Amino acid sequence: MTDATMHLTTYEARVLGALMEKEATTPEYYPLSLNALQNAANQRSNREPVMTLDEEDVRQAIHGLEAKNLAGVARNSEGRVAKYEHLWGEYSNLTRAESALLCVLILRGPQTTGELRNRTERIHRFDEISAVLAGLQKLIDRTPPMAAILPRQPGTKEARYAHLLCGPIDSAALATIPSTPRPTALGVDEERITTLESTVAELKSELESLRQKIERLTGN
Repeated sequence: MTDATMHLTTYEARVLGALMEKEATTPEYYPLSLNALQNAANQRSNREPVMTLDEEDVRQAIHGLEAKNLAGVARNSEGRVAKYEHLWGEYSNLTRAESALLCVLILRGPQTTGELRNRTERIHRFDEISAVLAGLQKLIDRTPPMAAILPRQPGTKEARYAHLLCGPIDSAALATIPSTPRPTALGVDEERITTLESTVAELKSELESLRQKIERLTGN
């Protein structure tokens, strides 16, 4: 598949973004089981909008990404519980900086350069806003473009950027959506929530695998 034929569904984009993020931020739990991937896609922190994908939604999204050669069962996956990985690096030939920007745009929607600089820090550190702008420009200059600048909102000084992996966007509609950080539960740091959610999801997957092994051994 070439850039020109790529058009992801909303769920495919969310699943791809979740795989990209977890590979970079929690590599010890990557690749992800279906259950862990579902939890990553449905996180209440670092996601905009928050989604509620069920297991079948995630499975269908994976199948769609497989058809586009963007994700699939991990090549080193072993055991009864299949684990999934993205193939974005092989497909896109983007730098780590560009991939970090695209990942956060996929997961958190339209953002300013300042927001992107802060939110990509766990994936790739940008020392200057100019480096963020340079990375965004490279995404915009792709053929076809992977990102676009949105019309500036009334009363704001900064423009926002959005990804184009799901096809053309309605810039006028997006420009009316406020860009405000969503508060975290009880003031807990977002990154701690993200790590804990990923850990819990992986533990659930391992427990399910152990339960299945015990059932086979006992004949129940």
